[in-house]
Amino acid sequence: MFGLSEFAIILVVVIAVLAARKLPEVARSAGKSARILKAEARAAKEEPSPGGENRHPG
Repeated sequence: MFGLSEFAIILVVVIAVLAARKLPEVARSAGKSARILKAEARAAKEEPSPGGENRHPG
């Protein structure tokens, strides 16, 4: 009947076909998450430290 390699190839093809519908949604979500992370990192960098001192001397 089927060997392990044939089964693996069929499984990969089925997963690719089923995942193709979700790909745009996943890409959109990843982009949104990256933008949020970038904005939070920028805000944390601009935020003064609790002691009133600069975090980056110099």
